Amino acid sequence: MLMGHSAGIGDMLRGSASWRALKNHFPDAELHLLFLTKDKGAVSERLISRHQLLSSFHVIDKNIKGISDWVRLFKEFDRVVKRVSPDFIIDFEPHGLKSSFLCLYAKVKYGIRSLGVAEIPFRKYFYSISSEPSRKLKIRDYTDRYFVVLKALGIERGGIPIELEETPEAVKFRNSFRKRFSIPEDKELIGLNIGCGTPDALWKRPKLSLLREVLKQLQEKTNALLILTGASFEKDINQEFLKDYPLPAIDLAGQTDILELPGLIKSCRLFVSTDSGPYHMSVALRVPTLAVFVKDFPYSYHQHSWVSCNVLSSEKDIPLLVKEGLKLYENFKKKD
Repeated sequence: MLMGHSAGIGDMLRGSASWRALKNHFPDAELHLLFLTKDKGAVSERLISRHQLLSSFHVIDKNIKGISDWVRLFKEFDRVVKRVSPDFIIDFEPHGLKSSFLCLYAKVKYGIRSLGVAEIPFRKYFYSISSEPSRKLKIRDYTDRYFVVLKALGIERGGIPIELEETPEAVKFRNSFRKRFSIPEDKELIGLNIGCGTPDALWKRPKLSLLREVLKQLQEKTNALLILTGASFEKDINQEFLKDYPLPAIDLAGQTDILELPGLIKSCRLFVSTDSGPYHMSVALRVPTLAVFVKDFPYSYHQHSWVSCNVLSSEKDIPLLVKEGLKLYENFKKKD
């Protein structure tokens, strides 16, 4: 499988619904993911490389500045092909020029059949099989884009959610962190990820005063302990949120590795998050998730019973978010 979009955790996890659909359709098939990226070394690579649906995960830097980079690209692709020995290649990217060339190269040199999206004129000739352009289909949310190419195989999404399982590191963290932070075993937890700490994502953060009131009311009504998550560079925003916050809370920003974070999220009876990586992780783990947006953006919503996506832009939005959060919290069923 070839993918070449953003290296964000959410963007990559969105592809997992299509991986599940492929496994359902071809139960005995091994799935090998080759990720073409301009941001090689992103933290998301460690998480996806351990994904339970993948037999292997490979990354190639797709930055091309000259002929030497094209040569490098094909050499690295050769190494992956020789290691994996694929019978079939699926190019999930509708506009990927580099992935198109790699599929044609695999066909000519190795005789490997491939499938891609005929998004633009003549692109279908790069592949053995092609699907209809994505612009002809109704894409309800970002996850659906990964099913455009699979239509040529007769595979539909059918409501399949994204998914993620805890790594051993996550399970170990979940089983030990309460003792580390003196949290009683019977104390229910509400997780909060303010996140969106990178410059291009800051606009996704709601006003802290509004978010603070939502969490305050949720805590008052549930008597749960608030746990804040985040990367180390997001500790400042967590501390700003906690300034004058009247209820018990623990800030764990920077204290969980990406492989441990699923364990922390899984420990929560309710996870509240902005539109960031942990939001998608929580949904993929099937933890009750209250997603907070600053404006209506259905393309980024997940439509499942354990998820509620809401806009928080003014005080009038607070009651609905509290109501939705409580509904998720009360409907939660603990699993062993």
